Amino acid sequence: MPQHTPPRPICGNCDGFPTVAVTTGARHRDGSRVTVPATCRTCHGTGHTTPAATLARAGR
Repeated sequence: MPQHTPPRPICGNCDGFPTVAVTTGARHRDGSRVTVPATCRTCHGTGHTTPAATLARAGR
């Protein structure tokens, strides 16, 4: 039977949107906007407040 993992709490600073593209106001030659990626400093781009589970080797 599969075991279900409980959902991790969503980061309160970014509300689950850890990486966004911010426009600088400038435009490229083709007319598209210049964007800069921004990552949430609190969750380090994961979108959750708790660290992700890691796999550990058990046994021999």
